[in-house]
Amino acid sequence: MLDSAEQLGSDGALARHIENFAPRKAQQEMALAVEAAIKDNQVLVTEAGTGTGKTFAYLVPALMSGKKIVISTGTKTLQDQLFHRDIPTVREALNLPVEIALLKGRANYLCLHRLELAGEKSRFKKPALRAQWQQVRDWQVQTRSGDIAECSVLSEDAMIWSAVTANADNCLGQDCPSYSDCFMFKARKRAQQADIVVVNHHLLLADMALRDDGVGEVLPAANAFIIDEAHQLPEAASQFFGLRLSSRQLNELANDSIAEHIKFAKEHTLINTAAQDLQKATADLRLALGNTSQRGSWQALAKQEKLDDALRELADKLSGLEDALEPAAERERGLEHCFKRAQAFGLLLPQLTGQPPEDSVQWFETHRRSFSFHLTPMEVSETFDSHIKASRAAWIFSSATLAVGDGFEHFSNRMGLGEPITHRWDSPFDFDKQALMYVPTAMPEPNSRDYTQAVIEKALPVIEASHGGVFILFTSHRALQEAVRILEQRTSHSLFVQGNLPRSELLKKFREHGRGVLLGTASFWEGIDVRGEALTCVIIDKLPFASPDDPVLKARIDAMRKEGQNPFMTYQLPNAVLSLKQGAGRLIRDNDDYGVLMLCDPRLYSKPYGRLFLKSLPTMPRSRTLEEVQQFFQTVNQASDVMEA
Repeated sequence: MLDSAEQLGSDGALARHIENFAPRKAQQEMALAVEAAIKDNQVLVTEAGTGTGKTFAYLVPALMSGKKIVISTGTKTLQDQLFHRDIPTVREALNLPVEIALLKGRANYLCLHRLELAGEKSRFKKPALRAQWQQVRDWQVQTRSGDIAECSVLSEDAMIWSAVTANADNCLGQDCPSYSDCFMFKARKRAQQADIVVVNHHLLLADMALRDDGVGEVLPAANAFIIDEAHQLPEAASQFFGLRLSSRQLNELANDSIAEHIKFAKEHTLINTAAQDLQKATADLRLALGNTSQRGSWQALAKQEKLDDALRELADKLSGLEDALEPAAERERGLEHCFKRAQAFGLLLPQLTGQPPEDSVQWFETHRRSFSFHLTPMEVSETFDSHIKASRAAWIFSSATLAVGDGFEHFSNRMGLGEPITHRWDSPFDFDKQALMYVPTAMPEPNSRDYTQAVIEKALPVIEASHGGVFILFTSHRALQEAVRILEQRTSHSLFVQGNLPRSELLKKFREHGRGVLLGTASFWEGIDVRGEALTCVIIDKLPFASPDDPVLKARIDAMRKEGQNPFMTYQLPNAVLSLKQGAGRLIRDNDDYGVLMLCDPRLYSKPYGRLFLKSLPTMPRSRTLEEVQQFFQTVNQASDVMEA
């Protein structure tokens, strides 16, 4: 039988099955590395540049292994792509009877019990919500999976979904009256029986957190775990191995208590009153946290008298709801679950606002109408390492951006991987011919007041030379908004601005336009795939160092300094390098793509660490003159005109 590399070769199954399939040496080498890791229960860390074909490189050996394998992706979009397109393609090509299952978190599945509860007329103050509820009700009869992504009549951000889906707080589990028909538990059952299970990082980490708490498990045991888009894992792990309480959780508890009271315990009138008191106390605490949206260390606010009073009032109203629910809790499972949630939140609140453990940081976040309190561990390496060892499985981590320079120490240390087997394959695209890096001269320091103005002044002639088809990526929303104000006065190109539309819709309109200018921040630095002439220039305003005001980062920096480490060199710089690689990776996505990568930050040449950024990017011609940029676009545009003629 052919090995996985041979199946990806010119005479292999993929070439026979997929039209225009082109064998790639790096893809075949990666497939062999994954094959060996699965066979020998190894920990493998790989970086495969854009165009390597890493998805097929791990899918072919995974399906051929005959073992139980969990594949985790960074987003639900990639998860759906794997399940609905990539795995079926490979399975058909290899002609293997492999069972696959898609498993998402609770909030992605319609909850029949909550759908019924939400149907109480008293829950809907807006006719639009009632109409949405009826649309969900009609869809519920048709769907087999209950996956809300498959509901074509409503978008995934429709307001009704929060009322008719469950989460870890309000799911009744086996006590639910609709348990036998539950879409989520049917999906989990399919996952237990499948050979290949496709999940996302949030679900993978939620499973680990549940095992830590001794509550149970979400995912089946497996022989191998393949983590795609692994660069997202360290930050996601910090969230899941910490604690959190939000105004949304508190309001959902109050709303659920009112709904359960109306349906099952109308005579217990104290429940309704206590739930409304909790809602008011939650709103009052939001006011006490200040008018602005912010994110900061809890210790900076903790001793304010007004805030202390609001916290005590919230704790009192949580206790009051707990007392009101207790007499009714024996009557119905939903009421009992609300009672237990009130108890749990009452215990959680002082953990998040009291004295924190030495190895964790307390912080808070506020938005216009909401707040959340967090307790986040500064390190997850030991926790993650213990899960890897307990699994007795192979672990394969893959991404286009895991190495800093030529090494993987930064990622491996953060995830507690010890000394894994590592491999790195550069992108097969011809960057020497397809791309040009432009670093303009005479730029002010990035902390200058007029820096964004200078960025746009340097960018305008590049935008004109490219005839549009430009991403401008910013490291802050403030810079983005300033750039929008300037560009609205200075360019005739259509502007597509993050926040004006949902991301998917904004990208769709940008692609269709073909010559627009898209301005985005963090979420547009990765996971974006625009090919062809719709994107021929990526402009990045600054090196993407994380804000030193971030409370978790600040706590990490302080802890590292106490241990005698250099936090800039060992933590901040490597993270910024990986982020820049992600942003730069938006430019060349195909063999026929071309374009200019414009990096505006003068520190690339003025600071010694700039060399590490440059070394970590694909090798391509570099320029510091606008004339060479204009000549590049003139040359490729002339070539394009000849091709069209």
